[in-house]
Amino acid sequence: MHRGPDEQGVYESDAISLGATRLKIIDLASGDQPIVSDDRDTVIVFNGEIYNHIELRAELEQRGHRFHSRSDTETVLNAFREWDTGCFSRLRGMFAVALWTESKKRLVLARDRMGIKPLYIARRGTELYFGSELKTLFVHPEIDRQLSLAGLDCYLSLNYVPWPWTLIEGIEKLHPGHWLEWRDGEVREEAYWRLPTGPTRNWSQGAAMEELDALLGQSVREHLLSDVPLGLWLSGGLDSSTLLHYITTSSTARLKTFSIAFPGRSFDEMSYIRQVADHYGAAHEELDLNPESGVRDAIEEFAYYSDEPTADAGALPVWFLSKLTKQTATVALSGEGADELFGGYLTYRANDLARPMRRLPQWPLRLALSALRHWPVSDEKIGFEYKVKRFLDGCLMTPERAHVHWNGTFSDAAKQALMQAALPGALDRTLGELSAAGDRLPAYLWFDQQYYLPDDILTKVDRMSMAHSVEVRPPFLDHRIVEFAASLPDHLRVRGSRQKILLRELMKGKLPTSIVRRKKIGFDIPAHDWLRGPLRTMLIDTLSGVSAEHAGLFRTDTIQACLRDHLDRRANLGYHLWGLMILFLWMRKWQVQTTSAASMAREAEDILTSI
Repeated sequence: MHRGPDEQGVYESDAISLGATRLKIIDLASGDQPIVSDDRDTVIVFNGEIYNHIELRAELEQRGHRFHSRSDTETVLNAFREWDTGCFSRLRGMFAVALWTESKKRLVLARDRMGIKPLYIARRGTELYFGSELKTLFVHPEIDRQLSLAGLDCYLSLNYVPWPWTLIEGIEKLHPGHWLEWRDGEVREEAYWRLPTGPTRNWSQGAAMEELDALLGQSVREHLLSDVPLGLWLSGGLDSSTLLHYITTSSTARLKTFSIAFPGRSFDEMSYIRQVADHYGAAHEELDLNPESGVRDAIEEFAYYSDEPTADAGALPVWFLSKLTKQTATVALSGEGADELFGGYLTYRANDLARPMRRLPQWPLRLALSALRHWPVSDEKIGFEYKVKRFLDGCLMTPERAHVHWNGTFSDAAKQALMQAALPGALDRTLGELSAAGDRLPAYLWFDQQYYLPDDILTKVDRMSMAHSVEVRPPFLDHRIVEFAASLPDHLRVRGSRQKILLRELMKGKLPTSIVRRKKIGFDIPAHDWLRGPLRTMLIDTLSGVSAEHAGLFRTDTIQACLRDHLDRRANLGYHLWGLMILFLWMRKWQVQTTSAASMAREAEDILTSI
């Protein structure tokens, strides 16, 4: 209901049951779902927004199609009837869609290019179940709630579960940019778009800036399409401030902006946020986030709304930002994607710095790590000592494993100590793609766009915003901008210690200088500090109570040792413990079983031992 509180509908036949809930954004008076074609043969249920639906509608009307609403859902229905699966490559927007053709007993599912909107699928024999949420599948008696070892292997290391896996055995996520067809029990899947990986172009800086300026202007104008109040999530960083600039050049209406503040914290961004909001005359609203803001209650609700847990602690401020937004707006634009496209993460710099370090003997690195264990831990969100330790750990790993370790939590050794038996190595399969691509910037950007962006960043934003019935739109992820960014040479993205070079150069003279020059500050909470303080009781209760229940899979002594080391300030393990707490709260909420998973893990380990 939270994904669509405004209208619900069902279509049923002897072969299929389709249900839809709708959050009304375009054409509030009509467009209710499911929508059935005039000849009653094709049915659609749809989640998302199509920003070029008006121009598509004009073309379809010229081809003889009739429309009964202004809804973009009806445009997709007729586009499918005209071009079949070829229609998906014509759509600009974010979507998950199901289309049923009664005469052919044919179902087609599709997901947008970048994976902004979710779509879960499960096969049981010849039957296919699907939905925008895992909860949709959980209600069916055919779906067992067994923990997936492949999903767990990735979650513990990455903080998220990359497609195709989920944390439930037998349930997968449809690949972004793909469609899937079910017909007579047979399933086939095909890509209609892939992340570009080809050679870069020899862009001059001036020509590239001109192209990006045009693309951003067009994308932002399209993303402003709405029949309900709209705003912007403003962080005071380069990405959201860039969107604010382009919005104000596209619209004369005073824009609502929303932000989260962390008063008294070193990572609080309110001085920058207020500066840029004042610069553009935005109607700004902010919320001070502290442990007395109902944080514990929100975390308890994550288990319901997240579908599958994300160990990204940034989900907490996104929850409160969404709650704030809903008071006066239903749609918000946000800056997701710019870091992955233009090279904004420190991990890209760390990759460069680690290359010469790996040519050194390992013993000096290990000695430095041993000495750092006596360095006092800080309560900073990501303190200097935490960064140094993670960096040196990564220098002892292969490049691809280090890249995910710097943003992740449990190393292979730590994960092995945590589990009663070996996990299946799903992460190795995913990292194999990165290893094959080579230790270079385009490979890391591609990997983050392929996995980190849809399965961590966009998942976090979608679940937390939709929990409050807010639609969040990321203009940077227009596929034309994605394709353009992939064509850039490295020196226009990252050069030495400078990052997101092209975007910064474009915004010089447009944004205040302080905004263009400032370093990135992640949208996160001080997890180390809060788990020692206001969330301490919740952490202890969760890990002590649930870990014993799943002792056949997890080593409870390791969990308790991690807990003691963190609470006694021998180590900063806040992000590790946050991930475990969120995982166990979710497993308890949905009664996810681990007995079969534990048996499978032990059997696999026995086989490996005997080889």
